[in-house]
Amino acid sequence: MSDTILSRDHGGWVEITLNRPDRLNSFNDEMHGALRGALEGARDGGARAVLITGAGRGFCAGQDLGDRDPAKMDSPPDLSRTLTGFYNPLVRLIRSLDFPVICAVNGVAAGAGANLALACDIVLAAENAKFIQSFAKVGLVPDAGGSWALTRLLGEARAKALAMTAEPLGAVQAADWGLIWKALPDDRLMDEARALAARLAVGPTVGLGLTKQAIQAASVNTLDDQLDLEARLQKACGETRDYAEGVTSFLQKRPARFTGGRS
Repeated sequence: MSDTILSRDHGGWVEITLNRPDRLNSFNDEMHGALRGALEGARDGGARAVLITGAGRGFCAGQDLGDRDPAKMDSPPDLSRTLTGFYNPLVRLIRSLDFPVICAVNGVAAGAGANLALACDIVLAAENAKFIQSFAKVGLVPDAGGSWALTRLLGEARAKALAMTAEPLGAVQAADWGLIWKALPDDRLMDEARALAARLAVGPTVGLGLTKQAIQAASVNTLDDQLDLEARLQKACGETRDYAEGVTSFLQKRPARFTGGRS
């Protein structure tokens, strides 16, 4: 297995670390394949939550531009192939997983690295972390879902300014603007992120996964469509063992013991 990704099973949830610290965890083809493999392995192994973070002083600097050096190429690269073959499947995979994906941004998150974080369900960041839409510095547009996530989360004005200026956005301001969930002191980031992953992993997994599905659909659905979707998803939740356990534990005034199961 590639050492560009470290994967640790905590029993019920999996911690995945981007592990190219000498390159600020920037992506090459090998790391792409290893990360997708780790996520698919967590899914197929029955994980109920995943935590993604980075090794060293940064989270992820995006694409390793050493692999895109024009001086070493005979013709311009077809960057759409990089997106359709690597980044787009990765973003789609993260958003399709039927359990929470938490991201702990431990340092700079730039370019596609920033947008990888934004593809996750809950984003925590160290207070010294920065989010940089660095694409404008090399004449590119935001990718890996960045143009979608920035606009959806921040609105057109802030999305355009961040994308066109490539100015760093600090974690505290990112939290204040609603781009991420929470900024934390650096020394508390991983403890809180791991505690959150552990807590969600013993939660009502089916309901959490369907909550993720409902919220992701809300940005494109009409109100009527969303109401109908909520009704369908609530029917599915009501048929799970976790719903029965949740109601029973409430009536019995005891903590719930969720198993993450359906009927």
